[in-house]
Amino acid sequence: MFASDHPLNRLFDDTLKTMKKTLDYSLDSTQTMLGSLDTGIASTPSETVYTEDRIVLKHYTPENGSAGTRAPLLIIYALINRETMLDIQPERSVIRSLLNEGMDVYLLEWGYPSWNDRFLTIEDHVCGYMNNVVDHILESRGIPSLNMMGICMGGTFCLMYASLYPEKVRNLITTVTPSSFDHDDGLLHVWMKDINVDAFTDGFGNIPGDLMNFGFLLLNPPRLMIDKYKNLLENLDDKTFVENFIRMEKWIFDSPDMPGETFRQFIKDCYQNNLLIQNRMKIGDRLIDLRNITMPLLNIYAKYDHLVPPAAADRLTGAVGSSDVSDLCLDTGHIGIYVSSKCQSAFAPAIVSWLKERDAQGRVVLKDVTKKAKARKSAQAGTSGPAAGPRQMKTA
Repeated sequence: MFASDHPLNRLFDDTLKTMKKTLDYSLDSTQTMLGSLDTGIASTPSETVYTEDRIVLKHYTPENGSAGTRAPLLIIYALINRETMLDIQPERSVIRSLLNEGMDVYLLEWGYPSWNDRFLTIEDHVCGYMNNVVDHILESRGIPSLNMMGICMGGTFCLMYASLYPEKVRNLITTVTPSSFDHDDGLLHVWMKDINVDAFTDGFGNIPGDLMNFGFLLLNPPRLMIDKYKNLLENLDDKTFVENFIRMEKWIFDSPDMPGETFRQFIKDCYQNNLLIQNRMKIGDRLIDLRNITMPLLNIYAKYDHLVPPAAADRLTGAVGSSDVSDLCLDTGHIGIYVSSKCQSAFAPAIVSWLKERDAQGRVVLKDVTKKAKARKSAQAGTSGPAAGPRQMKTA
């Protein structure tokens, strides 16, 4: 027999421990993969309140039953991938976080474009669908304006909308939103400058979601196509990890097509000619002038974003007409801003705090306006003819 401290004994002990650890891991992994998994996404209860063609407007009521601000918050997601990212995990849901803070939330779902949608333009989305959704909310709630938050390309659409309809947007929030494109930060911006967008659009009609998704994966193959599956193999015994991994995979590969003409204009006018930040971009016959954005603006972007790097987002607050502008840069990436546990504790609370602060300021302004209106009415008392009454909003 060897002595207890003999190198061979230590080798045998280490080998047996490794074999036991491997066996335990294999048994736990098998139990996890063969057992029931909760991989549902977008599980927060909502009500469909408006539909038009392929789009759906969902309404989420605050968890505590009372709204955190006077005006509801309308969220506009990008046409790429789906808005389910905002509600992908119950414990890391932007929607739930906003509701827990008392926010009254509406979410626009763009749906899946059909072949008939290939000629839809940016104007159709911004001045058509978005404007119809906003009007529905305003009329059904009997309010003159709402809060609006845009995600990525959806944020760019919100900038266009707020430029054309500033009276309908009380406060504007943009998150990881590209607004300037004259730089080479990020491989996506380099690629888009030289892409033959006419060949893609004329050949495909609608740009396939799977094609765009594959292009995004190619931006960082080691991390997006290798590392994540290596991490999965190392965590197959962790039920929560596996469930969240599958949720994310569901979202990544649920990629709607993009209407061809919208893709053509967005790439040409924004990525290739940088017209938006220069106030030279038109949708239809309407000029997008960012100086018309005079409402408060909160611009949130991510320090390590490979799709919308800081250089694509940090010039926005200096280009709009508002004097109430704020930038917030978070130490994360494009997706981490919505699913990272660290960012979850900062992202939604920062938005709610910013909105509530401006809501309180708005209450003061509204109170002053009401006092002045009453004073004018008193001064007009006894004069001939009825005084002009306030504009009446339609109610549902």
